[in-house]
Amino acid sequence: MLATEDNHLSLYQHKTTDITQTIAALKKQIDRLSLIRVALFLLEILFLVLLVQTKEGAERLAMIVAMFLPIAGFVVIVKKQSALDKEIVFQTNLLWVYQNEVNLTQGKELAESGKNGYDHGEMFKDNSHPYSSDLDIFGDYSLFAMVNRASTKFGNTLIAQTLAKSSATSIILERQSAIAELVDKIEPTFEFRATLRGQDQEKRVLIEQKLNGQLATELAFTRSAFLRFYVAAVPYISLFLIGCAIILGGPFIPALIVYAIAHFVYNSQIAKKASNVFDKLAGTADLLDSSSKSIAYTEDDDWKSDYIKGLFQNQEKVSMQIKKLATIIQAFDARLNFLVGGILNVFLLWDIRCSIRLDKWQNHSSTDIIAALNRIGHFEELISFAMFSYNHSGYIFPHIEDNYSFSTRELGHPLIPIQTRVYNDFEFAQTPTVDIVTGSNMAGKSTFLRTVGINMVLAYAGSVVCAERLSLSIFSLVSYMRIADSLNESTSTFKAELIRLKMILEHVQTQDNGFVLIDEMLRGTNSQDKYTGSKVFIEKLLSLGKPALFATHDLQLSSLAETHPRQVRNFNFDIQINDGQMHFDYKIKEGSCKTFNAAILLREIGLGID
Repeated sequence: MLATEDNHLSLYQHKTTDITQTIAALKKQIDRLSLIRVALFLLEILFLVLLVQTKEGAERLAMIVAMFLPIAGFVVIVKKQSALDKEIVFQTNLLWVYQNEVNLTQGKELAESGKNGYDHGEMFKDNSHPYSSDLDIFGDYSLFAMVNRASTKFGNTLIAQTLAKSSATSIILERQSAIAELVDKIEPTFEFRATLRGQDQEKRVLIEQKLNGQLATELAFTRSAFLRFYVAAVPYISLFLIGCAIILGGPFIPALIVYAIAHFVYNSQIAKKASNVFDKLAGTADLLDSSSKSIAYTEDDDWKSDYIKGLFQNQEKVSMQIKKLATIIQAFDARLNFLVGGILNVFLLWDIRCSIRLDKWQNHSSTDIIAALNRIGHFEELISFAMFSYNHSGYIFPHIEDNYSFSTRELGHPLIPIQTRVYNDFEFAQTPTVDIVTGSNMAGKSTFLRTVGINMVLAYAGSVVCAERLSLSIFSLVSYMRIADSLNESTSTFKAELIRLKMILEHVQTQDNGFVLIDEMLRGTNSQDKYTGSKVFIEKLLSLGKPALFATHDLQLSSLAETHPRQVRNFNFDIQINDGQMHFDYKIKEGSCKTFNAAILLREIGLGID
């Protein structure tokens, strides 16, 4: 069943073709508007020449009015071009999102080349974590790298947290419902992701710090009733003085100069206060605008799942409030141009005007703003698992049992390409046991342990799993697989193993539902100590009643099933040898292994063994 799982490659390729054509059409529109801008510029020059040649009177006044027409047209064209530029950026990001899915679906999946364009979670690697290093949860060619579709730091962190711990049954079931709902509404999530792609995440952090900080105190200087009245009247006063100075001249010219100087001096006095207000907010208009679109996506749907509904602290929509903030910041950013900012401050008291608008916005804005910004990350996290489910339509949601249980059919490793993936059936006993798995080198013992572990991680994340069927209870997973020495910490392999064993023992003694995965214990010591240590460790797990999968080459450990028949079971991965050639089926079988391949492998490099 899993081997024939369909993909969505044709849909993704069709979308990339359509978006490429859309981008080309938008660029043609911009080129045409550029020609119109040149024409308007030439027309303005013509009107200027005619104005110089026109005598005083009605004709000259008409020519002055006519000169504003190309300017007005120029402004309209520039705004249109700006909107088209933003649309091209969005469509380019959308193209990247779909192309990324094409790359992954076309056999360029991370298990083969690590080509997912989103972060691979290298920063979340932690060798001291109970299982993440052993099960390839973070880093290149990892589960995180396969699942992640988050652009924000918060979204990445949420995915990492989800994969690093198990949840309560109720939360897992709620997450399954939420992920299933998003799978059914998957197409809008591509636009949601495109909106977030390329955002400056450092600016996002600064915005949140500002809104959580001293903004209200910094805006106190704008709350004078007279100041607000005067600022509201300034545009009309400026327009009157400028018009009179141009048309009538005379005493209006020096009046206009005195008026401008007075504003310049006042702006100089309050410049620091205005700068403090917009510190960390300047240059964030585009980010806020795209964030408002992302938040609108979360608000506009009639969500059914309780998990998604729980992400909303209240029912008030805040996307428009974020958009208004973006408009205020965009207006304020005009001051970043020294010439334009100077003119606006002299004739419109621009910094003060924008500060007053910001204070009014803050007084009427929702207290849910920060929560709404964080909600984006929560949706990214859910969408990541929804895309994982959507792209692997043969995977299933596991059934979470209340009582001790693990039973699966056709369980496979999601990081292994489907062409080479092998599936196994497996079931725990009714009561906790230590299952000892023996077998030849390269027969599949370690992969099987990782297959069980990584699917447990997916199950507890509320995700689909790589199986035809999986029922399991909640386990607190801990593993012992990749143990290495450390030159930096002056730690030998054996010491590193002891540290890990101590951590595992503490874990299983403090966690009622502890479950252990161990692959070849005590490699850093001699064979006798290795056997003795492994035997003692297994017996410790038996005394605690803790289940484990224990992979080993040491056949002596299989005899523990004789002395503990109800607590120890033997399984194996064997090897078939035909005409001196090794063949692996990677299928788990009951009983201890009888066939090994070391002699064959040694013979191939010139070391014959009788």
